[in-house]
Amino acid sequence: MSTLSKHLRRTAKPLPPINSSSFSEYFDWLGQYDFVLIGDGSHGTSEFYQARAEITKRLITHHGFQVVALEADWPDAEAIDHYVRCWPRYPGMSEPMESPFKRFPTWMWRNVEMQSFVRWMREYNDSLRVGEDKAGIYGLDLYSLGASMNAVVSYLKDIDPEMAKEAKQRYGRLQRWVGKEQQYGLQVKSAGLKSCETDVLSMLIELLKKRLEYSSKIHDGQRFHSAEQNAALIVDAEEYYRKMYYADEITWNLRDLHMFGTLKRLMDFKKRKVVIWAHNSHLGDARQTEMGMRRGEINLGQLCRQHLQNVVLVGCGTHDGAVAAAKEWGGEMEIMAVNPSREDSWERVAHDTGLPRFLIDLRKGHCDCRLRQELKANKLERFIGVIYRPDTERWSHYSGSKLAKQFDGYLFFDSTHAVTPLDKKQPLTPVGEAETYPFGV
Repeated sequence: MSTLSKHLRRTAKPLPPINSSSFSEYFDWLGQYDFVLIGDGSHGTSEFYQARAEITKRLITHHGFQVVALEADWPDAEAIDHYVRCWPRYPGMSEPMESPFKRFPTWMWRNVEMQSFVRWMREYNDSLRVGEDKAGIYGLDLYSLGASMNAVVSYLKDIDPEMAKEAKQRYGRLQRWVGKEQQYGLQVKSAGLKSCETDVLSMLIELLKKRLEYSSKIHDGQRFHSAEQNAALIVDAEEYYRKMYYADEITWNLRDLHMFGTLKRLMDFKKRKVVIWAHNSHLGDARQTEMGMRRGEINLGQLCRQHLQNVVLVGCGTHDGAVAAAKEWGGEMEIMAVNPSREDSWERVAHDTGLPRFLIDLRKGHCDCRLRQELKANKLERFIGVIYRPDTERWSHYSGSKLAKQFDGYLFFDSTHAVTPLDKKQPLTPVGEAETYPFGV
């Protein structure tokens, strides 16, 4: 055991099993924050989903949190939100995960672990007294171009049929590229195709001009807020696909800027404490990793630290075990063995403590000064997205990071298991090269 691992073992807080009634109590310190960002080292690890769920339940029931924001598309998350908050206009579904999240990779959200949490949220909301605010689930990502255009038009048909016709016309040219968005970007870049930027931006502006009029008509502004989020998503998605062949960092930055903008609009509307679930690469401060130091990338965690107050970032990692992932974009989901972590990685430092699971509080004044300084060194960290390539793992999935600057807390599980997916067969989802960088996170 290295000196660093010995020092970490003395300082870390060993944790009971996730299913223990006391597990979530170790995270009560997160309740003092307004924005709690909880990352995952891979999108297919059961322990990461279970731990986030238990921590989030505690934050909802004991610390006043009411918003759970996901690295997921707005329309998909909205279907879940309607279920958990029992919207009167919502037609209902026999199972909470029956219809949403059908885009590759389905296992990222369509899994037993997530379904269990969604059912808990429904039951929690049902237990509230009349008039008490319910907890909701919301999506931050930007891939739902077609669904969002349909949602805006559908909303306007109920509110303003003439404006619905205008929306259908403005979205018409872009609608033709749904399902082949990467070809739209290629045609704009190399074949001189006129972009749809002006049309989608004009539609958003027209919608915002009607904010007061539309907000007063249905559901106390909630449906307008959703339409606004969808219209803004269309604007950002059009730019994302239009620029996806320029450089990887451009589309990465556009995506995380969109997630931050969505979060800001959500907070302006809800004004509630929020928990965010996304990959470590989105929620750890990019300035403290090779993402920012070498590649010029920004991310949601960095933007929250820079522009919001009372923010805390927590990462999750593992040494080995199994993960649900695909070998390439659009490939079938497989349960793959995770290679033991490299000897020059933060995961190996954590593994060498000999602790099966632990939490390290990295905040200044809460962590041993000497250890915190040692954890600011630049060392490799593993990032597994929805794609896992164990044969080229060093170059495909490891990147340098300064752990104690990247996160405020780090949750480690020595050996982990794959999520239990609800679907085995994956949908065919066209994708451009940039969307898989870095490997579908």
